[in-house]
Amino acid sequence: MELETINPYDGKIVSKIKITGENEARDIFKNSRKEQKLWSKNLESRISYMKDVLIPNLSKGKLELADLMSKEMGKSIKQSVAEIDKTIKMIEYFVSNAHDFLSDEIIPTEANKSYISFEPLGVIFLIMPWNYPLWQVSRAAIPAMLAGNSIVLKHASIVSGSSKKIEEIFDTPQFKTVIVKGSSALDLIKYSDGVSFTGSTNVGREIYIESGKNIKKVVLELGGSDPFIVLKSADLKVAAHNAAMGRLQNNGQSCIASKRFLVHDSIYNDFRKELEEAFMKIKTGNQMDPETYLGPVSSDSQSEILREQLNQLKSMGKITSYGKGHGNLIPPTIADLNTAYNEEVFGPIALLRKFRTREEALNISNEIEFGLGASIWGDPEEAESYIEGIESGMVFVNKIVASDPRLPFGGVKKSGVGRELSRYGMLEFTNKKTVWIQNQK
Repeated sequence: MELETINPYDGKIVSKIKITGENEARDIFKNSRKEQKLWSKNLESRISYMKDVLIPNLSKGKLELADLMSKEMGKSIKQSVAEIDKTIKMIEYFVSNAHDFLSDEIIPTEANKSYISFEPLGVIFLIMPWNYPLWQVSRAAIPAMLAGNSIVLKHASIVSGSSKKIEEIFDTPQFKTVIVKGSSALDLIKYSDGVSFTGSTNVGREIYIESGKNIKKVVLELGGSDPFIVLKSADLKVAAHNAAMGRLQNNGQSCIASKRFLVHDSIYNDFRKELEEAFMKIKTGNQMDPETYLGPVSSDSQSEILREQLNQLKSMGKITSYGKGHGNLIPPTIADLNTAYNEEVFGPIALLRKFRTREEALNISNEIEFGLGASIWGDPEEAESYIEGIESGMVFVNKIVASDPRLPFGGVKKSGVGRELSRYGMLEFTNKKTVWIQNQK
């Protein structure tokens, strides 16, 4: 059987990929485990692979992979190229810091020697989404591989062609893909030693349950509905420009995209006008046009979800769209609300609400079940006073929320479990082994 991937802009077939059979998938895990035993023995060889094989392969295959990613899931071609460039920089960062991050941690005790060593768990199963086809995979895979683990990837079906291309670029038995449906992925968890999942909270819950049944370490990076808080002291032009970029990047399909805009009552109308002007300047259309910033959402089903959400929002407030939509192309849209909307909106729709006091802003920020990231715009000292009261894994002041390899990435509440990136992310899929050595008495 084959799986077809479809360009969400024109409906044309992009790729046809053979589905992995059950026995074949099991064998991939089995072989990956054998290969991992040798791979785990030498950090220098792992670093050399990253520097001498993976980074050159990514650089050489950049345009072909970017073209495929954009055609399969709809992001602008410029943003696909930028995603690959960001991935290369992330690999360079972990290569430079691998020795420090993985070195034994000496702990002073009564022993002659006591320390913590960091050893790989084995085979890590990545179940990844379509919205950042390379970055999401790599930010989980690279730290885990440098720590000595091997990787088996189950990517989202709509980017199966990209998944196979990524496997080709990695070009190592330590990184293999399986092309299976989501329900089949659950059955494969038992063959792994750990699971990293990025995606919806509902699917994450199923993976969490299945991983628990099999006693597997798990990292979950789930949904987000990040607040973008605009204080009275904010530079409105700067805040509105970043609001537009934060909401519309990746066609509005990012877990950390700014989604809920909480604006001080005294500047609400002025901010809204600036945001409206920024939305009207956005070029929408075919994602393969280098001038396009906002392309189609990823699929027919995704655009249908967004249209259903827009119908719900119409009953809750005023809806204004900027530009014409067609097919899977959803124009930039502002929803003026005066009440909570608890669902994550995974598309180019900004939810605006007013607040009058610090306490009200914090209450609105925390009133939903997500807690991934937040950004605050205004005087830095005033903004910093909000940080402790915000229930989220990340808070950025005068910058949209972003993933940075130097800092841990992840959320609280129903936005996830565990962390990616930084030293904390690298150590997630390691055995923190306690070692105590003392002389014979």
